[in-house]
Amino acid sequence: MRETRILMGMPITVDVSNAPSAIVETVFDYFKRIDQRFSTYRPDSEISAINRGDLPIADWSGEMLEVLALSEKTKGETDGYFDILKPDGSLDPSGIVKGWAIRNAAWIVLDAGIDDFFIDAGGDIQASGKNKSGQDWSVGIRNPFEPDEIIKVVYPRGRGIATSGTYVRGQHIYNPHGIGGPITDIISLTVIGADVLEADRFATAAFAMGAHGIFFLEQMPDLEGYVVDINGRATPTSGFGAFCK
Repeated sequence: MRETRILMGMPITVDVSNAPSAIVETVFDYFKRIDQRFSTYRPDSEISAINRGDLPIADWSGEMLEVLALSEKTKGETDGYFDILKPDGSLDPSGIVKGWAIRNAAWIVLDAGIDDFFIDAGGDIQASGKNKSGQDWSVGIRNPFEPDEIIKVVYPRGRGIATSGTYVRGQHIYNPHGIGGPITDIISLTVIGADVLEADRFATAAFAMGAHGIFFLEQMPDLEGYVVDINGRATPTSGFGAFCK
């Protein structure tokens, strides 16, 4: 069963081989609940209440505390290039919530005894097992200059994939150091991690580093990356090719 719905402001696709429709509904219900808690666009969300000062820390949910702790951990691991604190003092954990939610949704499917599935939320992906044809799941990396063109096919084989870039949403990732200006030297950065949470939390930070981000990923254990710069030149980390065959 394969189904796509618009949730959390993006298309979410759940492809679960040989599984009852109830598990797909459970996954979508989970994403809906996460959006209700973490969306900075919803005035009734928990994060909006926190940013307005309407919710004391003692009343913050366990999920909120978990995501904020992960955000702080990632900030420390990336020399501050990942930071959910905005210049106006508000918190925006959207740079980590998506990967965290996809990983948790994958756990829901695994806990139901299903090993073959594919979950894609806005281009960030967790895959497991095989597709309905018995083949490894594959993921296409789009050409940021020609989005209908696939420039690389990746086989995650149980790992997670996340992509950060400016070619869809425009400039929305900034260097938090120095003048904090927009990133202009790279346009797309894909990260493969042990799971989609690991890929997602480092993809945003590595993109904020600009051209240096691919070298940061090269030094990180269990992470591989593929960057496309503003001139259309693609640079992979040394181990990225192992996931392309």
